[in-house]
Amino acid sequence: MIPSLPRLSDYDVSAIHGFLPTETPLEQLPDPYYAPWETIIRNLQGLVLSRRLRGLVDTLPVLSTELLHTEPEWRRAYQVLAFIAHAYIWGDPPLDRVPPSISIPFLATCRHLELPPVATYAGVVLWNWKPFLPYEPIDNLENISTLHTFTGSLDESWFYLVSVAIEARGAPLITLMLDAISAARYNDSKTITECLRTFAETLDDLGTLLVRMYENCDPHVFYHRIRPFLAGSKNMADAGLPNGVLFDDGTPEAQYVQFSGGSNAQSSIIQFFDIVLGVEHRPTGEKQPSSGSDEEQAPHVPTGAPSNNFIKDMRTYMPGPHRRFLEHVSLVSNIRDYVASHTSNRALCTAFDAALAMLRAFRDKHIQMVSRYIILKSRESRSESRSMSPNQSKAQRRNIANTLSRVPTNEPDIMGGGSRKLRGTGGTALIPFLKQARDETGEPAIDAWARRLLNNGPADAKEYAVRSLGSDLFGRGGGARMTKIAERESGEMEIVGLAGTWSVDDSEGGICHW
Repeated sequence: MIPSLPRLSDYDVSAIHGFLPTETPLEQLPDPYYAPWETIIRNLQGLVLSRRLRGLVDTLPVLSTELLHTEPEWRRAYQVLAFIAHAYIWGDPPLDRVPPSISIPFLATCRHLELPPVATYAGVVLWNWKPFLPYEPIDNLENISTLHTFTGSLDESWFYLVSVAIEARGAPLITLMLDAISAARYNDSKTITECLRTFAETLDDLGTLLVRMYENCDPHVFYHRIRPFLAGSKNMADAGLPNGVLFDDGTPEAQYVQFSGGSNAQSSIIQFFDIVLGVEHRPTGEKQPSSGSDEEQAPHVPTGAPSNNFIKDMRTYMPGPHRRFLEHVSLVSNIRDYVASHTSNRALCTAFDAALAMLRAFRDKHIQMVSRYIILKSRESRSESRSMSPNQSKAQRRNIANTLSRVPTNEPDIMGGGSRKLRGTGGTALIPFLKQARDETGEPAIDAWARRLLNNGPADAKEYAVRSLGSDLFGRGGGARMTKIAERESGEMEIVGLAGTWSVDDSEGGICHW
């Protein structure tokens, strides 16, 4: 029996706003009982800067969640407690224990919303916005603002709001592609073709929204001030959390836990795009099975490669209903198979391949962004550290932005090298992950020429890093013309130019994972 198509209302998905809530998120919990939480979140930046946050949190009473009655109230409570918890953990120095006043209600909200105890994408993006004018669309960046930030900076607000606008602008694609899935069941090629064309055009529009990040989010502010607060508790030994975080619930059974930090791989709409187009993602480092003359060859997995699939793992960081919606869509997704069985319909095949091309182009833009916001800033920080006196260097090492992403030397390196590399808030190997996710996007292409083009694709992340560096140091495009790249077996690249010789890792960690 063919599974029925998912009904959006069954999974807390809006036909208008997609995975964003239909109603504007609450700006304050209505019951005055929760005033202690609201007072702290309202003054979060000042409390962090004055180093008063921890002392105030330590004296808070343990408030019950029994007075939270509606889903917007539960989301609000989760968001407030997640921000307070992260600000508490990532103060100077970092602490690995969260007191019961936050832990007990935070764990309760996480259980209710089916989320892990960490600041997820849902908390900092999906439920963290308000419109200036309620009658104007929320996909307009000039019409929305954040409810909360860690730093109080425009840069941090803009970082979250770009994702909010992308979620809102992409929301109509959910019903559009469900219509395409339905049309495939009735052999309606014309409708599928029209849906795929609209899908491709909208993805191109989303890419334009993404690059607006550069307008108001400065890479230096992001890397050194914003990113540390978004870190999770996974692989954070060098940042001061060797065991992860202990959420003290007042019982002897409390144990340390490790979770990835906020990541745009936790965006349900991006994973929805992959599912409806038939894009499959493998564990980082695992190659696509190659077809031999008689049979398919087994995929090659490098020694030490992680066995888990990061993208699927990120579904556990989504609200429960959204996670189940993606699982339901996976059961009914049929567009790629339908197009593959109608290769004589050139308009249909071209529309499908165009949609894949636009999704890959979106991921290319993200790789460029990561190179500018993470790889280059990390390299600058290391260069500055080498030029400092011993006392200055010691102080520099206390900068969480420079330590939270370090991978221990005894941890397997999926790129085959042994150097210490960067690890990001999502806790995975960023550049290898992003490059592989981008390349996998082109694999379902129907036309052989389109498949070759999408699999070869434009310049990779290392070239983006060089180009970005050239723009910063020599003017637009100048640096790329004055350097050469030499790949090493370890997965690093060497830049030789006016600045001498230095290395750029196939870095790990980043602003987000798409």
